[in-house]
Amino acid sequence: MKRILTSIAAGGLLAMVAAAQPAPRYSIIELGAIAGPFSQATGVSDNRYVTGISSARDGNQHAALWVMGLKIDLGTPGLNSGAFGINPSGQIPIQAETTAKDPNNANFCAYGTGRQCRPFLLQGVMTALPLLGGYNGTVGNSNNRGEVAGIAENGTRDPACPSEPSLSGTGPQVLDFEPVVWGPKAGDIRELRRLPGDTVGMALWINDNGQAVGATGTCANTTLPPVAFGPHAVYWEKDGSPVDMGNLGGKVVNIGLAINNKGQAVGVSSLNDKSSPNFQTNAFLWTKGTGMRDLGTLPGDVASVGAAINERGDVVGFSFDKEGSPRATFWRDGFMSDLNDLIPGNSPLYLLLATSINSSGEIAGFGAVKSTCMGDPELCEVHGFLASPNSGTSSRAPDTVGGRLPFVLPENVRAALRQRMQHGK
Repeated sequence: MKRILTSIAAGGLLAMVAAAQPAPRYSIIELGAIAGPFSQATGVSDNRYVTGISSARDGNQHAALWVMGLKIDLGTPGLNSGAFGINPSGQIPIQAETTAKDPNNANFCAYGTGRQCRPFLLQGVMTALPLLGGYNGTVGNSNNRGEVAGIAENGTRDPACPSEPSLSGTGPQVLDFEPVVWGPKAGDIRELRRLPGDTVGMALWINDNGQAVGATGTCANTTLPPVAFGPHAVYWEKDGSPVDMGNLGGKVVNIGLAINNKGQAVGVSSLNDKSSPNFQTNAFLWTKGTGMRDLGTLPGDVASVGAAINERGDVVGFSFDKEGSPRATFWRDGFMSDLNDLIPGNSPLYLLLATSINSSGEIAGFGAVKSTCMGDPELCEVHGFLASPNSGTSSRAPDTVGGRLPFVLPENVRAALRQRMQHGK
Protein backbone atom coordinates (compact mmCIF):
# COMPACT_ATOMS: atom_id res chain seq x y z
CA MET A 1 0.00 0.00 0.00
CA LYS A 2 2.86 2.35 0.83
CA ARG A 3 4.35 1.79 -2.63
CA ILE A 4 1.06 2.68 -4.29
CA LEU A 5 0.69 5.86 -2.26
CA THR A 6 4.27 6.83 -3.13
CA SER A 7 3.51 6.34 -6.81
CA ILE A 8 0.41 8.48 -6.54
CA ALA A 9 2.33 11.22 -4.75
CA ALA A 10 5.09 11.09 -7.35
CA GLY A 11 2.53 11.24 -10.11
CA GLY A 12 0.93 14.28 -8.50
CA LEU A 13 4.31 15.99 -8.21
CA LEU A 14 5.09 15.29 -11.86
CA ALA A 15 1.69 16.71 -12.84
CA MET A 16 2.43 19.87 -10.83
CA VAL A 17 5.83 20.23 -12.49
CA ALA A 18 4.26 19.74 -15.93
CA ALA A 19 1.57 22.28 -15.12
CA ALA A 20 4.23 24.80 -14.14
CA GLN A 21 5.96 24.55 -17.49
CA PRO A 22 5.16 27.65 -19.57
CA ALA A 23 4.10 27.25 -23.17
CA PRO A 24 6.87 27.97 -25.69
CA ARG A 25 7.03 31.30 -27.46
CA TYR A 26 7.06 31.42 -31.23
CA SER A 27 8.47 33.36 -34.14
CA ILE A 28 6.14 33.81 -37.10
CA ILE A 29 6.67 33.53 -40.85
CA GLU A 30 3.88 35.01 -42.95
CA LEU A 31 3.71 32.68 -45.94
CA GLY A 32 1.90 35.05 -48.26
CA ALA A 33 -0.16 34.08 -51.30
CA ILE A 34 0.75 33.05 -54.84
CA ALA A 35 -1.48 35.89 -56.02
CA GLY A 36 -4.45 37.73 -54.60
CA PRO A 37 -5.61 38.09 -50.99
CA PHE A 38 -5.88 34.56 -49.61
CA SER A 39 -3.74 31.64 -48.50
CA GLN A 40 -4.14 28.93 -45.92
CA ALA A 41 -1.61 26.46 -44.53
CA THR A 42 -3.08 23.01 -43.97
CA GLY A 43 -0.04 20.94 -43.03
CA VAL A 44 3.59 21.18 -41.97
CA SER A 45 6.00 18.25 -42.31
CA ASP A 46 8.93 17.49 -40.04
CA ASN A 47 11.28 19.03 -42.61
CA ARG A 48 9.24 22.30 -42.64
CA TYR A 49 7.47 21.78 -45.95
CA VAL A 50 4.13 23.56 -45.69
CA THR A 51 1.12 22.63 -47.82
CA GLY A 52 -2.10 24.50 -48.31
CA ILE A 53 -4.31 26.57 -50.56
CA SER A 54 -3.71 29.97 -52.17
CA SER A 55 -5.52 32.33 -54.45
CA ALA A 56 -3.84 32.00 -57.83
CA ARG A 57 -3.21 34.13 -60.90
CA ASP A 58 -6.18 32.64 -62.74
CA GLY A 59 -8.56 33.88 -60.03
CA ASN A 60 -9.16 30.40 -58.60
CA GLN A 61 -7.66 28.68 -55.57
CA HIS A 62 -4.76 26.31 -56.18
CA ALA A 63 -2.95 23.71 -54.12
CA ALA A 64 0.23 25.33 -52.80
CA LEU A 65 3.58 24.38 -51.29
CA TRP A 66 5.87 26.67 -49.31
CA VAL A 67 9.53 25.60 -49.13
CA MET A 68 12.50 27.71 -47.93
CA GLY A 69 10.80 30.99 -48.77
CA LEU A 70 9.43 29.81 -52.11
CA LYS A 71 5.71 29.84 -52.94
CA ILE A 72 4.99 27.01 -55.36
CA ASP A 73 1.74 26.72 -57.29
CA LEU A 74 1.02 22.98 -57.51
CA GLY A 75 -1.66 23.58 -60.09
CA THR A 76 -5.07 22.00 -60.39
CA PRO A 77 -6.62 19.35 -62.63
CA GLY A 78 -9.67 21.56 -62.93
CA LEU A 79 -10.79 24.83 -61.39
CA ASN A 80 -9.95 24.91 -57.67
CA SER A 81 -7.71 22.66 -55.60
CA GLY A 82 -6.07 22.28 -52.20
CA ALA A 83 -3.12 20.35 -50.76
CA PHE A 84 -3.43 18.57 -47.41
CA GLY A 85 -0.06 17.53 -46.07
CA ILE A 86 3.09 15.90 -47.46
CA ASN A 87 4.75 12.67 -46.33
CA PRO A 88 8.50 11.85 -46.39
CA SER A 89 8.13 10.32 -49.86
CA GLY A 90 6.83 13.63 -51.20
CA GLN A 91 3.26 12.40 -51.68
CA ILE A 92 0.68 15.18 -51.39
CA PRO A 93 -3.07 14.46 -51.14
CA ILE A 94 -5.05 16.88 -53.30
CA GLN A 95 -8.71 17.78 -53.38
CA ALA A 96 -9.72 19.25 -56.74
CA GLU A 97 -12.88 20.71 -58.18
CA THR A 98 -12.86 19.45 -61.76
CA THR A 99 -14.51 20.97 -64.83
CA ALA A 100 -16.99 18.05 -65.10
CA LYS A 101 -20.52 18.74 -63.92
CA ASP A 102 -21.94 16.62 -61.13
CA PRO A 103 -25.30 15.19 -62.29
CA ASN A 104 -26.53 15.49 -58.69
CA ASN A 105 -25.19 19.02 -58.12
CA ALA A 106 -23.81 17.88 -54.76
CA ASN A 107 -21.16 20.66 -54.39
CA PHE A 108 -18.90 18.17 -52.59
CA CYS A 109 -15.98 20.64 -52.71
CA ALA A 110 -18.17 23.44 -51.26
CA TYR A 111 -17.44 25.92 -54.07
CA GLY A 112 -21.09 26.17 -55.08
CA THR A 113 -20.47 25.45 -58.76
CA GLY A 114 -22.11 22.04 -59.00
CA ARG A 115 -18.94 20.49 -60.41
CA GLN A 116 -17.42 17.18 -59.41
CA CYS A 117 -14.99 17.07 -56.49
CA ARG A 118 -12.26 14.47 -56.89
CA PRO A 119 -9.37 13.10 -54.80
CA PHE A 120 -5.85 13.06 -56.26
CA LEU A 121 -2.36 12.12 -55.12
CA LEU A 122 0.53 14.28 -56.30
CA GLN A 123 3.96 12.69 -56.58
CA GLY A 124 5.66 14.16 -59.61
CA VAL A 125 2.37 13.80 -61.47
CA MET A 126 -1.18 14.24 -60.22
CA THR A 127 -3.00 10.88 -60.21
CA ALA A 128 -6.74 10.51 -59.70
CA LEU A 129 -7.73 8.24 -56.82
CA PRO A 130 -10.60 5.77 -57.39
CA LEU A 131 -14.15 6.21 -56.09
CA LEU A 132 -16.84 3.68 -55.15
CA GLY A 133 -19.37 4.23 -57.91
CA GLY A 134 -20.27 7.86 -57.19
CA TYR A 135 -19.05 11.14 -58.67
CA ASN A 136 -17.22 12.73 -55.73
CA GLY A 137 -14.58 12.20 -53.09
CA THR A 138 -12.08 14.09 -51.00
CA VAL A 139 -8.86 13.49 -49.07
CA GLY A 140 -7.50 13.68 -45.55
CA ASN A 141 -3.78 13.24 -44.90
CA SER A 142 -1.25 10.72 -46.20
CA ASN A 143 0.85 8.68 -43.76
CA ASN A 144 4.47 7.54 -44.08
CA ARG A 145 3.32 4.24 -45.63
CA GLY A 146 1.70 5.99 -48.59
CA GLU A 147 -1.87 5.51 -47.38
CA VAL A 148 -4.38 8.34 -47.77
CA ALA A 149 -7.48 8.76 -45.60
CA GLY A 150 -10.60 10.14 -47.19
CA ILE A 151 -14.21 9.98 -48.32
CA ALA A 152 -15.71 8.48 -51.48
CA GLU A 153 -19.27 8.49 -52.76
CA ASN A 154 -20.83 5.17 -53.65
CA GLY A 155 -23.70 4.65 -56.07
CA THR A 156 -26.48 4.37 -53.47
CA ARG A 157 -29.18 7.01 -53.75
CA ASP A 158 -30.36 7.76 -50.23
CA PRO A 159 -33.74 9.47 -49.65
CA ALA A 160 -32.56 10.44 -46.15
CA CYS A 161 -29.92 12.79 -47.59
CA PRO A 162 -30.69 16.50 -47.03
CA SER A 163 -32.25 18.29 -50.00
CA GLU A 164 -30.80 21.67 -48.97
CA PRO A 165 -27.15 22.80 -48.89
CA SER A 166 -25.27 22.56 -45.59
CA LEU A 167 -23.96 25.54 -43.63
CA SER A 168 -20.55 25.24 -45.28
CA GLY A 169 -21.90 25.01 -48.82
CA THR A 170 -21.87 21.28 -49.56
CA GLY A 171 -25.00 19.60 -50.91
CA PRO A 172 -27.72 18.93 -51.62
CA GLN A 173 -26.36 15.43 -51.11
CA VAL A 174 -27.96 12.57 -53.06
CA LEU A 175 -25.57 9.60 -52.72
CA ASP A 176 -24.16 7.90 -49.66
CA PHE A 177 -20.44 8.30 -48.94
CA GLU A 178 -17.95 6.01 -47.23
CA PRO A 179 -14.80 6.31 -45.11
CA VAL A 180 -11.92 4.96 -47.19
CA VAL A 181 -8.17 4.47 -47.28
CA TRP A 182 -6.31 4.64 -50.59
CA GLY A 183 -2.97 2.89 -51.15
CA PRO A 184 -0.30 2.06 -50.44
CA LYS A 185 -0.34 0.55 -53.93
CA ALA A 186 -1.58 2.65 -56.84
CA GLY A 187 -5.26 2.07 -57.49
CA ASP A 188 -5.96 0.54 -54.07
CA ILE A 189 -9.11 1.66 -52.24
CA ARG A 190 -10.33 0.09 -49.01
CA GLU A 191 -13.64 0.83 -47.29
CA LEU A 192 -13.56 1.20 -43.53
CA ARG A 193 -16.48 -0.33 -41.65
CA ARG A 194 -19.15 1.91 -40.19
CA LEU A 195 -20.62 1.61 -36.70
CA PRO A 196 -23.73 -0.61 -36.59
CA GLY A 197 -26.81 1.20 -37.90
CA ASP A 198 -24.83 3.95 -39.64
CA THR A 199 -24.98 4.35 -43.42
CA VAL A 200 -22.27 6.93 -44.21
CA GLY A 201 -18.89 7.96 -42.88
CA MET A 202 -15.64 9.84 -43.40
CA ALA A 203 -11.99 9.19 -42.52
CA LEU A 204 -9.97 12.38 -42.10
CA TRP A 205 -6.61 11.24 -40.67
CA ILE A 206 -4.50 8.09 -40.72
CA ASN A 207 -1.33 7.55 -38.68
CA ASP A 208 1.74 5.49 -39.60
CA ASN A 209 0.25 2.43 -37.87
CA GLY A 210 -2.76 2.45 -40.19
CA GLN A 211 -5.15 3.68 -37.47
CA ALA A 212 -7.63 6.31 -38.65
CA VAL A 213 -10.20 8.70 -37.17
CA GLY A 214 -13.30 10.44 -38.48
CA ALA A 215 -17.05 10.01 -38.06
CA THR A 216 -20.03 7.89 -39.08
CA GLY A 217 -23.77 8.45 -39.08
CA THR A 218 -26.61 8.64 -41.56
CA CYS A 219 -26.86 10.86 -44.61
CA ALA A 220 -29.46 12.89 -42.72
CA ASN A 221 -27.24 13.77 -39.74
CA THR A 222 -23.68 13.72 -41.10
CA THR A 223 -22.10 16.77 -42.73
CA LEU A 224 -19.16 16.67 -45.11
CA PRO A 225 -16.03 18.83 -44.85
CA PRO A 226 -15.20 21.62 -44.49
CA VAL A 227 -17.52 21.81 -41.43
CA ALA A 228 -17.41 18.06 -40.93
CA PHE A 229 -19.23 16.13 -38.23
CA GLY A 230 -21.53 13.22 -37.52
CA PRO A 231 -23.27 11.79 -34.47
CA HIS A 232 -20.43 9.33 -33.82
CA ALA A 233 -16.73 10.12 -33.58
CA VAL A 234 -14.94 6.98 -34.78
CA TYR A 235 -11.49 5.42 -34.41
CA TRP A 236 -10.57 2.67 -36.85
CA GLU A 237 -8.10 -0.11 -36.10
CA LYS A 238 -5.66 -0.89 -38.91
CA ASP A 239 -7.92 -3.77 -40.00
CA GLY A 240 -10.77 -1.29 -40.59
CA SER A 241 -12.86 -2.24 -37.54
CA PRO A 242 -14.57 0.80 -35.95
CA VAL A 243 -14.56 1.93 -32.32
CA ASP A 244 -17.07 4.51 -31.03
CA MET A 245 -14.97 7.24 -29.37
CA GLY A 246 -17.93 8.45 -27.32
CA ASN A 247 -18.86 12.08 -26.76
CA LEU A 248 -18.77 14.92 -24.25
CA GLY A 249 -22.49 14.72 -23.54
CA GLY A 250 -24.14 15.46 -26.89
CA LYS A 251 -24.93 13.22 -29.86
CA VAL A 252 -25.02 15.87 -32.61
CA VAL A 253 -21.49 17.06 -33.43
CA ASN A 254 -18.79 14.44 -32.93
CA ILE A 255 -15.73 13.76 -35.08
CA GLY A 256 -12.10 12.73 -34.81
CA LEU A 257 -9.85 15.06 -36.83
CA ALA A 258 -6.31 13.78 -36.21
CA ILE A 259 -4.42 10.94 -34.52
CA ASN A 260 -0.72 10.57 -33.71
CA ASN A 261 1.36 7.38 -33.76
CA LYS A 262 0.78 6.85 -30.03
CA GLY A 263 -2.96 6.54 -30.63
CA GLN A 264 -3.84 9.93 -29.13
CA ALA A 265 -6.67 11.52 -31.13
CA VAL A 266 -8.20 14.98 -31.18
CA GLY A 267 -11.38 16.43 -32.60
CA VAL A 268 -14.59 18.15 -31.57
CA SER A 269 -17.64 16.97 -29.63
CA SER A 270 -20.89 18.55 -28.49
CA LEU A 271 -21.47 18.95 -24.77
CA ASN A 272 -25.25 18.81 -25.15
CA ASP A 273 -27.92 18.51 -27.81
CA LYS A 274 -29.21 21.25 -30.08
CA SER A 275 -32.40 21.56 -28.05
CA SER A 276 -30.28 22.98 -25.23
CA PRO A 277 -30.32 26.80 -24.95
CA ASN A 278 -26.55 26.65 -24.39
CA PHE A 279 -25.53 24.29 -27.17
CA GLN A 280 -21.74 24.03 -27.24
CA THR A 281 -18.98 22.04 -28.95
CA ASN A 282 -15.51 21.64 -27.47
CA ALA A 283 -12.14 20.24 -28.48
CA PHE A 284 -11.30 16.82 -27.10
CA LEU A 285 -8.30 14.54 -26.54
CA TRP A 286 -8.98 10.78 -26.75
CA THR A 287 -7.13 7.54 -26.22
CA LYS A 288 -8.51 4.02 -26.36
CA GLY A 289 -7.60 3.50 -22.71
CA THR A 290 -8.85 6.74 -21.17
CA GLY A 291 -11.67 7.77 -23.50
CA MET A 292 -12.59 11.35 -24.35
CA ARG A 293 -11.29 14.34 -22.39
CA ASP A 294 -12.76 17.84 -22.74
CA LEU A 295 -10.01 20.37 -23.53
CA GLY A 296 -12.29 23.35 -22.90
CA THR A 297 -12.09 26.76 -24.54
CA LEU A 298 -10.14 29.96 -24.09
CA PRO A 299 -11.57 32.15 -21.31
CA GLY A 300 -14.88 33.71 -22.31
CA ASP A 301 -15.25 31.66 -25.48
CA VAL A 302 -18.14 29.36 -26.33
CA ALA A 303 -16.66 26.67 -28.63
CA SER A 304 -13.36 25.11 -29.63
CA VAL A 305 -11.85 22.59 -32.05
CA GLY A 306 -8.84 20.28 -31.65
CA ALA A 307 -7.44 20.17 -35.18
CA ALA A 308 -4.06 18.43 -34.90
CA ILE A 309 -1.72 16.64 -32.47
CA ASN A 310 1.99 15.79 -32.60
CA GLU A 311 3.92 12.91 -31.04
CA ARG A 312 4.54 14.85 -27.82
CA GLY A 313 0.81 15.23 -27.37
CA ASP A 314 0.70 18.98 -28.04
CA VAL A 315 -2.63 19.98 -29.57
CA VAL A 316 -3.42 22.92 -31.83
CA GLY A 317 -6.76 24.22 -33.03
CA PHE A 318 -9.00 27.21 -32.46
CA SER A 319 -11.48 28.71 -30.01
CA PHE A 320 -14.56 30.82 -30.86
CA ASP A 321 -16.21 33.71 -29.07
CA LYS A 322 -20.00 34.18 -29.12
CA GLU A 323 -19.74 36.29 -32.30
CA GLY A 324 -18.01 33.42 -34.11
CA SER A 325 -14.56 35.04 -34.25
CA PRO A 326 -11.80 32.44 -33.81
CA ARG A 327 -8.41 32.50 -32.12
CA ALA A 328 -5.66 29.97 -32.83
CA THR A 329 -4.93 27.78 -29.80
CA PHE A 330 -2.08 25.72 -28.38
CA TRP A 331 -2.76 23.07 -25.71
CA ARG A 332 -0.07 21.43 -23.59
CA ASP A 333 -0.15 19.52 -20.29
CA GLY A 334 -3.68 20.54 -19.39
CA PHE A 335 -3.54 24.20 -20.38
CA MET A 336 -4.92 25.92 -23.47
CA SER A 337 -3.20 29.13 -24.64
CA ASP A 338 -4.14 31.75 -27.19
CA LEU A 339 -1.38 31.37 -29.78
CA ASN A 340 -1.50 35.15 -30.26
CA ASP A 341 -0.19 35.49 -26.69
CA LEU A 342 2.90 33.45 -27.58
CA ILE A 343 4.15 35.48 -30.57
CA PRO A 344 5.78 38.94 -30.85
CA GLY A 345 3.45 41.92 -30.67
CA ASN A 346 4.72 43.18 -34.03
CA SER A 347 3.59 40.03 -35.84
CA PRO A 348 1.99 40.91 -39.20
CA LEU A 349 -0.83 38.44 -38.55
CA TYR A 350 -3.57 37.90 -36.00
CA LEU A 351 -3.65 34.09 -35.84
CA LEU A 352 -7.14 32.72 -36.46
CA LEU A 353 -6.84 28.97 -37.03
CA ALA A 354 -3.98 26.56 -36.22
CA THR A 355 -4.36 23.47 -38.42
CA SER A 356 -1.16 21.39 -38.10
CA ILE A 357 1.79 20.76 -35.77
CA ASN A 358 4.91 18.71 -36.51
CA SER A 359 7.24 16.72 -34.23
CA SER A 360 9.42 19.80 -33.62
CA GLY A 361 6.42 21.79 -32.42
CA GLU A 362 6.21 23.98 -35.52
CA ILE A 363 2.63 25.07 -36.19
CA ALA A 364 0.89 25.91 -39.47
CA GLY A 365 -2.39 27.71 -39.95
CA PHE A 366 -3.71 31.03 -41.16
CA GLY A 367 -4.45 34.48 -39.81
CA ALA A 368 -5.78 37.91 -40.66
CA VAL A 369 -3.24 40.37 -42.10
CA LYS A 370 -3.29 43.25 -39.61
CA SER A 371 -2.21 45.93 -42.10
CA THR A 372 -5.25 45.20 -44.28
CA CYS A 373 -7.81 44.41 -41.59
CA MET A 374 -7.13 47.46 -39.42
CA GLY A 375 -8.19 49.73 -42.29
CA ASP A 376 -11.16 49.03 -44.52
CA PRO A 377 -12.57 45.71 -43.23
CA GLU A 378 -13.72 44.77 -46.73
CA LEU A 379 -10.05 44.67 -47.81
CA CYS A 380 -9.09 42.28 -45.00
CA GLU A 381 -6.72 39.57 -46.26
CA VAL A 382 -6.04 36.12 -44.82
CA HIS A 383 -2.61 34.49 -45.17
CA GLY A 384 -1.04 31.22 -44.06
CA PHE A 385 1.65 31.15 -41.38
CA LEU A 386 4.39 28.96 -39.98
CA ALA A 387 5.09 29.40 -36.26
CA SER A 388 8.41 28.05 -34.95
CA PRO A 389 9.16 27.69 -31.22
CA ASN A 390 12.02 29.83 -29.97
CA SER A 391 14.83 28.15 -28.07
CA GLY A 392 13.75 27.73 -24.48
CA THR A 393 10.54 29.17 -23.07
CA SER A 394 9.54 32.35 -21.35
CA SER A 395 7.01 33.00 -18.62
CA ARG A 396 7.03 36.76 -19.12
CA ALA A 397 3.80 38.54 -19.91
CA PRO A 398 2.76 38.42 -23.57
CA ASP A 399 3.64 41.45 -25.68
CA THR A 400 0.73 41.14 -28.09
CA VAL A 401 -2.89 42.18 -27.98
CA GLY A 402 -4.16 38.62 -27.38
CA GLY A 403 -7.65 38.21 -26.01
CA ARG A 404 -10.24 39.44 -28.44
CA LEU A 405 -9.81 40.21 -32.12
CA PRO A 406 -8.51 43.82 -32.35
CA PHE A 407 -10.67 44.52 -35.43
CA VAL A 408 -13.97 43.42 -36.93
CA LEU A 409 -13.77 40.67 -39.50
CA PRO A 410 -15.86 41.46 -42.58
CA GLU A 411 -18.62 39.08 -43.59
CA ASN A 412 -16.69 37.75 -46.59
CA VAL A 413 -13.85 36.69 -44.28
CA ARG A 414 -16.31 35.20 -41.78
CA ALA A 415 -17.89 33.24 -44.62
CA ALA A 416 -14.46 31.95 -45.66
CA LEU A 417 -13.78 30.89 -42.06
CA ARG A 418 -17.08 29.04 -41.89
CA GLN A 419 -15.94 27.14 -44.97
CA ARG A 420 -12.63 26.25 -43.33
CA MET A 421 -13.59 25.57 -39.70
CA GLN A 422 -12.49 21.94 -39.82
CA HIS A 423 -10.40 19.69 -41.98
CA GLY A 424 -8.47 22.70 -43.31
CA LYS A 425 -10.66 23.48 -46.28
